[in-house]
Amino acid sequence: MNTFISLWKEETNETFEIVIEKSKLVLQLIEKLKLMLLETAPRDLRDKNIIQYEGSISQLQELLHLKFNIATEILLRQASTLADLDTGNMEKIIQDENVTLYVWANLKKNPRYKSVRFSDTQTGFEIPRILATSDIALRLLHTHYDHVTPPQAAPAPSPQHTSAASELFKSETKSTTEAASQEAQEDSKPQERGSVFIQEGEIKVDEQVDSEVQMTSVKKESKATECELEMKLLSETVAAAQLNLIKNAPEKPEVSESKEVDLCQFTILGGVYHLDILELPPQCKPVKGWMMVEILKEGLQKFTYPPEITENFETENAFPPIEVTLQVQEKVAFFEEPMVARWDAKGKYWRTDGISDVYYTPEKKLISFNLETFGPVTLMQDTHINMPYQSWELQPLDVNKALLTVTTVFTEIQIQIKENLCMLASIKVKDKGPWSVLEGKWMTPIPFISALKETGLNIFPTAYSHFYVVINNKVPLVEMKAYRQMALLSSAIAFGWSKWNTLCDSTNVVFKVREHLTEEHTDIPNWALFMFSGDRARRLKINEESESFSEALGEETELHSTLYHMVKDFASKEAIEKVRSSSCQFIDSVCHMLLSTRVLSYS
Repeated sequence: MNTFISLWKEETNETFEIVIEKSKLVLQLIEKLKLMLLETAPRDLRDKNIIQYEGSISQLQELLHLKFNIATEILLRQASTLADLDTGNMEKIIQDENVTLYVWANLKKNPRYKSVRFSDTQTGFEIPRILATSDIALRLLHTHYDHVTPPQAAPAPSPQHTSAASELFKSETKSTTEAASQEAQEDSKPQERGSVFIQEGEIKVDEQVDSEVQMTSVKKESKATECELEMKLLSETVAAAQLNLIKNAPEKPEVSESKEVDLCQFTILGGVYHLDILELPPQCKPVKGWMMVEILKEGLQKFTYPPEITENFETENAFPPIEVTLQVQEKVAFFEEPMVARWDAKGKYWRTDGISDVYYTPEKKLISFNLETFGPVTLMQDTHINMPYQSWELQPLDVNKALLTVTTVFTEIQIQIKENLCMLASIKVKDKGPWSVLEGKWMTPIPFISALKETGLNIFPTAYSHFYVVINNKVPLVEMKAYRQMALLSSAIAFGWSKWNTLCDSTNVVFKVREHLTEEHTDIPNWALFMFSGDRARRLKINEESESFSEALGEETELHSTLYHMVKDFASKEAIEKVRSSSCQFIDSVCHMLLSTRVLSYS
């Protein structure tokens, strides 16, 4: 990694096209490092490795942006040779799937030329007279990713449970092994056989054989006990990690400034628009068959607007805000008008002041606004716009296949789960039909969740979400146990939202349950209502259409300790066989999606 960074730094004469091509590899490296940090359990990563990975990510991001600046300078040196014949100014658009560059160089300095619109697009600027008559270039570098916002510190999982379990495992293993060895030694002592006379040689042979057999048996028992304790430790560690996914942070994050954007409440969508007013560098000049150019030592320089000293200007409105029109990415879903924010380089946060007259055209996916000063700008959406959910359903499709449907105010999202993979099966935006570039793409759960968030389809609460959404809060341990057992049964048993879940207390969850062996939909599904408290499962007497809530036990049913045993009371042999045939990867993937969506608390 360090070798790659060092070698690329030495390349100082690369065009924008070359940099864009190399940026694909850099972005892949950054995503792989981020994925390693996300997918690896905290106990498996040393602090040194975490610092190393985060440092590499930061270095790659900074180097990539530096390369874009150098490539922009090289391009602007050739502005005079690339000038448009009609306007006399230079205009250039370079794009790929990750980056789009818009550059306009003011070569003619015509005071009447105030409207800058890039060809075949609606993207552009309305500039004041002072910029129209200055040696400047306007650059809009739209990165479809965000390398500006620093990583947000997530609530760290407590290592106490895992370390305690580890110590318990070690001590129990040691004591069990010692006890077994001691018993073997005691059992191997010669015993008196009454009046039966046994010769000394025979006794020694028998003792040796018995001792070897007993020691072998003890070693096997000790190994089995050690494996059992290892599995117990692993189970406890997994449970602690799963519980950490649904825990609620005790305190709301602080926002220092009134205009600072709370990144726990809002999410950046569509990447970052780097808006810059640049000083036009010296142009290439033909001299006796050669192209001569002056290269400034300080490199690409920004043009300060408005200037720090304005005493020489007569009118108060000599530096009006600049009108900007941007094209919103097609793959991003804004369910309401986006919030525009600009980056505060000193404070290292996003803020909403200095932006006015925001106008959004959803049909054309265009947004325009007035900006007082240039810099990085981004579009944001309420993180919890699709929360709380209106309903949800987990439906089996076959062995190791299931469909999770979450219905919100704006959309219905269907997620198909198969083995250890997830796929966006369909997304229905009301009055607009299905839509999304992610449909049909299989991914593992963590990258899949990240991809959905990046497109604005966020149905994944965070540890801080309960501060921004009115939720049906459940005890985390009860909620986690319910998800684990629902996942275990998801190859043959369907689960669904129940209105009674909001009326029971926080130590219980209520949901609909039915056997589902085929993909055929029935008009009137025969749902039963289950209530689960983590260690007690019961089938309720009431149904979804009952007039009032009651915890009364259903007829001909009894209490069980798990959902599995509860389901066995009414499930067919075929259903139970499907459940037993479910793979561990599939169960883990379903459980992860349920823990990530938290349908029992956020609906």
